[in-house]
Amino acid sequence: MLEHVPAWLGKALKNVRAGHGKLTIARVGGEDVLGKGGFRLTSPAFRDGEELDPCFTSDEEDAVAPPLEWTAPPSGTLELAIVVEDADAPGPEPFCHWLVWGLPPQAGKLLEGEAPPRTGKNSFGNSEWLLPDPPTGHGPHDYVFQLFALDLPLALMPGAGRNELVAEMDGHVLAAAVITGTYERNEDGDDLGEEWDDSADID
Repeated sequence: MLEHVPAWLGKALKNVRAGHGKLTIARVGGEDVLGKGGFRLTSPAFRDGEELDPCFTSDEEDAVAPPLEWTAPPSGTLELAIVVEDADAPGPEPFCHWLVWGLPPQAGKLLEGEAPPRTGKNSFGNSEWLLPDPPTGHGPHDYVFQLFALDLPLALMPGAGRNELVAEMDGHVLAAAVITGTYERNEDGDDLGEEWDDSADID
């Protein structure tokens, strides 16, 4: 139900759906931090709301995480973190595809397939980019890349889960930025249906 999506977040997203209200940014962000000071997240591989190239999804065996670029965060930022979630996955929590932190508090980027400084466990319990793989016939899913500028350095060890990261970030977000890539399962591919497996969501 769309009433669960904060109005400020709905304005920043394309094709808003109920699942967007479960995103991490809806829990730890706010209208006062989204895009604060011109803080922006972009990708040279896709525009906001566009489809992800197969080389970033389960369509290709050697797929990797897409490249990302961001502008300078506000003054006082001590660390940047990234959370990527599937807003359309069924279940009480969005499916987590990537947890990244330890990024320096400055304008920067991650190259295609680059290993970030610290990564946490995705919903399959692996510390890596989890390839988008929604069920066949389920329509396009939104993969929301969320960048957070934090006013403290995170004390998390590599391999921490989403709940641990969110708890550490809560109350410490100075600015946030989002960009969405979409992906619909190729009907010719194997239907693994990862996003339906709630038991795999390790936090």
